[in-house]
Amino acid sequence: MLKGLSPILSPDLLWTLRAMGHGDEITIVDANYPATSAGPELIRIDAATAPQVLEAILSLLPLDQYDDVAAISMQVVGDPDRREPIVDEFEAIVQRHEPEHKVHSLERFAFYERANAGYAIVQTGETRQYGNLILKKGIVRPA
Repeated sequence: MLKGLSPILSPDLLWTLRAMGHGDEITIVDANYPATSAGPELIRIDAATAPQVLEAILSLLPLDQYDDVAAISMQVVGDPDRREPIVDEFEAIVQRHEPEHKVHSLERFAFYERANAGYAIVQTGETRQYGNLILKKGIVRPA
């Protein structure tokens, strides 16, 4: 344990967040996501929900300030205009940490393709459907 860091941030996740560069993408996924076969490095945090993991990650990770679409959820299959309550939770967390960003959405298979081409996937114990979110890393500006 370290002072000031969420215990959700495991050593593997901390290493991954630090190793990522500007523009790299990390995806937070629910328990149903086919993460093991996806391709990118897989970090499992089964004891936390997707919003809890998002909160912990955004306490350290800046979103890309040069891309308006730096937080992307998966669209509901058959009803792309419907927004699941978990996405509203994601939006509130993103807004708290990165007020200039909103959560956008992508069609299911386009989401899979983008997530599976990313830097890493963090699989959570989230049981709600559509508990998936891609984050695009930005830069830390000098103080």
